[in-house]
Amino acid sequence: MEVVLLNNNNSSQKLLSKIATNDGHGENSPYFDGWKAYDSDPYHAESNPTGVIQMGLAENQLSFDLIHQWIQNHPEASICNPEGGLGNFKEIAIFQDYHGLPSFRRAIANFMSRVRGGRVKFDSDRIVMSGGATGAHETVAFCLANPGEAFLVPTPYYPGFDRDLKWRTGVQLLPVVCESSNNFKVTLKALEEAYENAQKSNIKVKGLLITNPSNPLGTFFDKETLKTLVTFINHKNIHLICDEIYAGTVTADDEFVSIAEVIEDHPTICDRNLIHIVYSLSKDMGFPGFRVGIVYSYNDTVVSIARKMSSFGLVSTQTQHMISAMLSDDRFVDGFIAESRKRLARRHDMFTRELSHVGIGSLESNAGLFFWMDLRRFLKEPTFDSEMEFWRIIISEIKLNVSPGSSFHCSEPGWFRVCFANMEDETVHVAVRRIQAFVLKNKLMEIKTKAKKQCWQKNLHLKLSSRRLEDIMSPHSPITSPMLRAQN
Repeated sequence: MEVVLLNNNNSSQKLLSKIATNDGHGENSPYFDGWKAYDSDPYHAESNPTGVIQMGLAENQLSFDLIHQWIQNHPEASICNPEGGLGNFKEIAIFQDYHGLPSFRRAIANFMSRVRGGRVKFDSDRIVMSGGATGAHETVAFCLANPGEAFLVPTPYYPGFDRDLKWRTGVQLLPVVCESSNNFKVTLKALEEAYENAQKSNIKVKGLLITNPSNPLGTFFDKETLKTLVTFINHKNIHLICDEIYAGTVTADDEFVSIAEVIEDHPTICDRNLIHIVYSLSKDMGFPGFRVGIVYSYNDTVVSIARKMSSFGLVSTQTQHMISAMLSDDRFVDGFIAESRKRLARRHDMFTRELSHVGIGSLESNAGLFFWMDLRRFLKEPTFDSEMEFWRIIISEIKLNVSPGSSFHCSEPGWFRVCFANMEDETVHVAVRRIQAFVLKNKLMEIKTKAKKQCWQKNLHLKLSSRRLEDIMSPHSPITSPMLRAQN
């Protein structure tokens, strides 16, 4: 029997599911286009010094020396070397309980508490593991909402949320519009407007999703604002999902405030069953490749369902074994968090200070692995089309992958997220020099353009002054007076 091969892409897609073939992953976003530009021409100090510098990836690579030192001093954390736990190899290799190793859950609960200054405790029995924060967010979305229902999300927000919470769940994300006039702070008025707009569109709102500290702003909520958010969701009887994956990156003297602290300090402020935390080790520890994501819910039913769903994205037991040993070392944990915060603060301050010398500002921030850069004055027009046009210049001419604000659903054009913790110091200096050179070049062009314009105006004035009055008033001249036209 002859087999007919379908080469037509549209025909082959008809044989696949709608989820598999739709654009829900968001890969066509400028956020990911910047990554592709970097992948095709990656910067390297020696082999490709004119390549694209990756500043669109929020990775924490500033404290790996501390990790390396701990691993060298603790061979027992590994099950793959003679000095370590070879005797535990079989036990670890065959363990597949989706509850996770008890030691792992205890270590995670301990780490979450210490990152938050020990001001709040976490119950290890509520720790549900997942394949990174991506898997954790999707699991929470599956637990809380049906297809077509929605979560409110303050803007700007992480572009990956469109993939994590929407793609396979069918859930919608509705923006709560925040503006630069108040440093993009969430207001009760904006929350109410977003909720009312959803009701007018007959969309059922199931929750509010916040990122604290914020990605991409690098700011975090104060306690009063968190209390306002909790009061809002309690009044509406909707869920509150708090993404706190950057909790350990806060660099200022002010302490990060977790939603867990708010409901502990104010136990009657809301129904605890509505509160859920997403966490991971990707940012605070710099372990995105380990895929350690956490769902921590105060709702017993959500904990039970999420744990069953975690079968689709478990953390390997070898990783659990090593992490439990590392994060159970309180002395190491406290030292690592303190030093990491210092290094992040130095890198952030150095970068923003150098940019300020050439007139580039940013939103005041003290958390995260990035800052929110203000390039509005470089746009030809205050539009998102102009933002994209300038972003292409940044990618192709300055050779930096920074992420445009429109990909974060920002309500105003001209803002860009700049990641600063995923590179060596020398690479940062190269990036700064490139930006400074571009700004200087633009200033010189502005000066030349202004000089040409002034020269042209001066020459035009001289030419007009030297002409005879009858020539100026000639009917053949483009400059004719109403009186002359009346005479003719």
